[in-house]
Amino acid sequence: MAQQMITLTDAAAERARALMSRSEKPVAALRIGVKARGCSGMSYVVEYADEKKKFEEVVEDKGVKIFIDPAAVMFLIGSEMDYQEDKFTSGFTFTNPNEKGRCGCGESFHV
Repeated sequence: MAQQMITLTDAAAERARALMSRSEKPVAALRIGVKARGCSGMSYVVEYADEKKKFEEVVEDKGVKIFIDPAAVMFLIGSEMDYQEDKFTSGFTFTNPNEKGRCGCGESFHV
């Protein structure tokens, strides 16, 4: 069986479902991609998607539909998305086997 593009922890799935249900506009899925930015070169982008764009991969995990930006596919294979909250920050985090390093602040990565 082929490796799933990306998986979600229970915490990430729960948070994603909660955020999507609170959106003012209908949400078809979460869109995950990568953008060139930060001191290490790339950062993750998570946003609401109202429809699937051409060539996007579709992944469903724990009741959450995810559209993967085609430009991000090779960077995300085998990744796990989590949701973490502590005293100072909260947000989605990624454990990515393709990463070769991260910047000191953790905002960006390189492969």
